[in-house]
Amino acid sequence: MKELKVGVLQQHNTSDIADNKRRLAEGVRALAADGAQLVVLQELHNSLYFCQVEDVDNFDLAEPIPGPSTEYFGQLARELGVVIVTSLFERRAPGLYHNTAVVIERDGSIAGTYRKMHIPDDPAYYEKFYFTPGDMGFHPIDTSVGRLGVMVCWDQWYPEGARLMALQGAELLIYPTAIGYAASDSADEQQRQREAWTTVQRGHAVANGLPVVAVNRVGFEPDPSGQTPGIEFWGSTFVAGPQGELLYRAPADGEERRIVDLDLGHSEQVRRWWPFLRDRRIDEYGDITRRYIDR
Repeated sequence: MKELKVGVLQQHNTSDIADNKRRLAEGVRALAADGAQLVVLQELHNSLYFCQVEDVDNFDLAEPIPGPSTEYFGQLARELGVVIVTSLFERRAPGLYHNTAVVIERDGSIAGTYRKMHIPDDPAYYEKFYFTPGDMGFHPIDTSVGRLGVMVCWDQWYPEGARLMALQGAELLIYPTAIGYAASDSADEQQRQREAWTTVQRGHAVANGLPVVAVNRVGFEPDPSGQTPGIEFWGSTFVAGPQGELLYRAPADGEERRIVDLDLGHSEQVRRWWPFLRDRRIDEYGDITRRYIDR
């Protein structure tokens, strides 16, 4: 039995970056005081979700890694003795930027990074304008609390990434997220999308016999251009066990912080019951690397 206390922090952001970071730190401190060993933050947690518009001035939000935010959260991790999963707008070089998760070890050092691999490009989610697709592959990050399979938002719809993390010994799949409703969709359609988002990730848990942690931002953020009504981020941060069971789900309409107890050792038992890795037909999967199979 390997127990891990995972803290999740679902927050509404404003244009005040300093205040966003202050409130994040306040939440991390509260979770650590309650015993959290690992704290997961939402995607691009320092600022508003700037990808609603294509504006070159937004590149000023990017920062190097290591840089100011890794120092800020590193100091926090060191002070509290917790591992923190952060999500930053990385300035790799002039004109080269990534959407990057950085895992901070409890001594304040950088345990590892992951650059978002799948980059969406939809109305109000113009991420291809800002982010170069990741070039680091899907590799878990070793930490003092376990081997973490960290990916970011749009990656969560793709089973291939989750599988590759699992095949390299990830003990936990983690997805910092920023996703919400389109105001033009009906209420029923909005709920179908939210439930699909939850269901596909629970499927990753089942298919790989691993817990999943998905932390989403929450609240309304206006479109600076006025071309769309803005985004209502649907929160619903959740933790699922290795059989897809929902261990916790946050509300869709409010800030939340919570600690969820995970038994990482339970994955071993689940994989004995459902030996999917044993029965994979790896000799027949070559075509999976093709874009589409024309017959």
